[in-house]
Amino acid sequence: MKKINRRIFLTLVLALLSVDIATACTSVIVSGKITKDGRPLIFKNRDTYNLDNVSVLVQGEKYRYLAIVAANDTTQECVWSGHNEKGFAILNTAAYNLNCDCKEDQSNENDGCIMRRALEICATLADFEHFLDTIPRPIHANSNFGVMDAEGGCAYYETSNKGYKKYDVNDPNVAPYGYLVRTNHAMSGDRSLDKGVERYLAISKFMNKEGCCGKIDYRYLLTTIPRYLIHGLTDINLYDFEPEDNKLPKFFPFRDFIPRYQTASTVLIQGVKKGENPLLTISWTIVGSPLTTVAVPLVISKSGVLPKLVTRNGKNYSALCHAGLELKKRLFPLERGSITDYIDLSQLINKKGTGILQLITPIEDRVIDMSYDVIGNMRDGELSDRKLKEYYEWVDNYIKKQYNEVFNINIDKL
Repeated sequence: MKKINRRIFLTLVLALLSVDIATACTSVIVSGKITKDGRPLIFKNRDTYNLDNVSVLVQGEKYRYLAIVAANDTTQECVWSGHNEKGFAILNTAAYNLNCDCKEDQSNENDGCIMRRALEICATLADFEHFLDTIPRPIHANSNFGVMDAEGGCAYYETSNKGYKKYDVNDPNVAPYGYLVRTNHAMSGDRSLDKGVERYLAISKFMNKEGCCGKIDYRYLLTTIPRYLIHGLTDINLYDFEPEDNKLPKFFPFRDFIPRYQTASTVLIQGVKKGENPLLTISWTIVGSPLTTVAVPLVISKSGVLPKLVTRNGKNYSALCHAGLELKKRLFPLERGSITDYIDLSQLINKKGTGILQLITPIEDRVIDMSYDVIGNMRDGELSDRKLKEYYEWVDNYIKKQYNEVFNINIDKL
């Protein structure tokens, strides 16, 4: 880049760093009409100060559901994304421009509880709408809920204390390109109070480009959006600043990219085609920082088997999440000052290919590649718990071996 561009970039970065960090998320929902395999999907990068998360399988009042919860939430009262055995799926992003006319109550304390309850009792978008219609007012929510069902329904519900407004991704008048994005403002809220604008710009530009290139591929979205290193406001691409190697630290301002220090998990929930078994809904889950943790496909089976690395271990946390947190210390090694705002870029990416992000990519690719036979068999009508169990056992052993050999992290000792 030219020197003048670097100076402009640094000026913009300093301005961004003066803004308070808010708990935030980035999301997109996509109609099955424009995906390569015809299956709808919903995606969320979750940003929160609570970085310790686990995947859980819960028997709700009516339905079993898979979800991401905070490790310290042992009652699992709040969930932050998930799907149930009927193919109903939900996620959220906080919308900080709702409830602005209600000074006495601008909380979003009910968001996680709403998602947990919806997974327990809802099978369709209509069920969810009935649920929202019957919640006592005020709702104590300010969220964009992204919701999907096994009938092809997919929509955002911008939900405030008073009610909600629906944005249907299958309606060409609402979503002419077949997808919608949300970060931390609602389109029906006070637009002068928009938050998450930089990430909204980034994911919008990414999706616009992908939509123009043809059918949208879930795997590309899963592996790219959580690690997207182009800033939405400045258009700065961190790969333009790639160091030669990781021998010497090279600190770089890291603020308001889609992945952030506060990014605690990622999920891409891939729905089913009409007529398919709802149990074929897949939560492609990164139960930790996407910069240091790999994605694993999770499904609800008869036996309830899941990989041990993403669920609670004997110490009540996910070992894979903690392995990712250990690796993240190498990306953010500063112990004083604004430690979360500066990343050691040489440890993330470099021209030698020894950056953490570059090294986890082939591990994740292998995990995804090896899932295809199992998922294919399931879609062919072979819902074999035995094959799923064998795959998850392989996943646990493979990831532990790779993190030990590549990063010198013994997951069994975490």
